[in-house]
Amino acid sequence: MPHHKSAAKRVITNEKARLRNIAVRSQMRSAVRAVRAATTRAAALAAYHRAVAILDRTAAKGVIKKETASRQKSRLALYAQKLPA
Repeated sequence: MPHHKSAAKRVITNEKARLRNIAVRSQMRSAVRAVRAATTRAAALAAYHRAVAILDRTAAKGVIKKETASRQKSRLALYAQKLPA
């Protein structure tokens, strides 16, 4: 239990941020899964461009580190290029 008014407010704001972070992370993971689930290179590249935007936004919001986003983008790009045309 918080003992101060400011501590009580932090409990509320932390919970809001936690729920927001869960939603953003879920959206990011879905975008990455869409690239991995693609069967053709064209579909994978289309999903990859959407995933890159979402990864960048997730990193900008501080949910994941910039380096993590960069590493995932790199791996997804390699994966998309290896698919048959």
